[in-house]
Amino acid sequence: MIAAPTSASAPPAPGRLGVPVSAQDALRYLDALGLWRDRRRSELDALDEAALAATDESAFTGDLLLSMALWKAVADRYDLLVATWDSGRAGPKELERMSTLVWGRLDTTFQQRVQPAPAAQASATPAATGGLAVSLPEACRLSDALATSLRARLGIDASEADVTARLRQLRAGAERLRDLVDREPARTRHASAEVLVRLDARVHDLAARVQRGADVGGLLGPLEEAVARAERDLIVAASRRRADARDEARAVALRAELQARGAALRDLADRCVAQVEPAPRLAVPDVAALGAVPTEPEAVDAYLVRLDAVARAMTMAQDAYATALADRQSLRGELEAYAAKAAVLSTSPGFPPAASGDLAELERRATGVLDHEPVDLRRGQALLAAYRAYLSAVEQTQRGNQRTPGRAS
Repeated sequence: MIAAPTSASAPPAPGRLGVPVSAQDALRYLDALGLWRDRRRSELDALDEAALAATDESAFTGDLLLSMALWKAVADRYDLLVATWDSGRAGPKELERMSTLVWGRLDTTFQQRVQPAPAAQASATPAATGGLAVSLPEACRLSDALATSLRARLGIDASEADVTARLRQLRAGAERLRDLVDREPARTRHASAEVLVRLDARVHDLAARVQRGADVGGLLGPLEEAVARAERDLIVAASRRRADARDEARAVALRAELQARGAALRDLADRCVAQVEPAPRLAVPDVAALGAVPTEPEAVDAYLVRLDAVARAMTMAQDAYATALADRQSLRGELEAYAAKAAVLSTSPGFPPAASGDLAELERRATGVLDHEPVDLRRGQALLAAYRAYLSAVEQTQRGNQRTPGRAS
């Protein structure tokens, strides 16, 4: 088998979310995580080289890309932890922030598909990992599982990992699987438990063979890969359930928001129809027609798409009705501005005497139209245009009269 750097194993994380870590635990974890980061990087480089040399290179590309993305996410979070630690100058607030950085969600996006092993297909489905809602410890364990799987598939043995150490890691992996299975929902726990039972039996059988002196070199790799893949699938499945729960909560909140928005928009539409003519005739969608928020993840995704369509339709209707009402106010404002300008011009030399009466009549007619409900916007716009054109003509005449005194119309 090809030699590779010693496989890194993620250190146990201190504390829990919302509880500050102690300074001693924080220092110990940062040291261990930094060592894990460096060793995993070297290991991934070796795995990448081995994959490039493999005859079926493309078979390893997805897992390698995901492994690199996980490593980058962990490394970025490690840098934030080191900055917060500030060489040991972290106070209580900083230690609490470190706990949040450890146990909070990583900002990660993974573009690959995770396919479960055949033995795990009953308990896991292909996960399109557009983004995994994993904490720092979960990301490290997922990285460990992927590295173990890649080593086994590529035929790479960690030079310092003898049979006893590898058996110890297998037992630890089986215990981690047990913890993950215990957190599975009832509908999937039975299938996951069956996978655990089979893998646990294989681990015990392998340990018994070792005690009898049997050569188990050819059995270790496939079992390590199976355990690693099962752990990875359960971590991804847990991440997807958290994402699905957030989507469902978002759908519930968005539905309630659109219900309130729809009611207000219908009031706006009624007011617009009563005050403006011609008024827009856009239907205001009723989100209640979509029914209650479903619980199945795929149905929730489809429901969110329909909610988004409702939101866009409401935005279009709101813009139309609000614009119509704003046009009425805009006409009022323009008329007042032109009337004020006419009042100033009427006190200036050269202003035609007959113009004041004409402008006053146009203003009276325009005001009458704009004060009437529903407002005839087209008639109001026409009268305002007539007022504006007449005022412009008067202004030109006034300039001509000022240049030739004595000539007044």
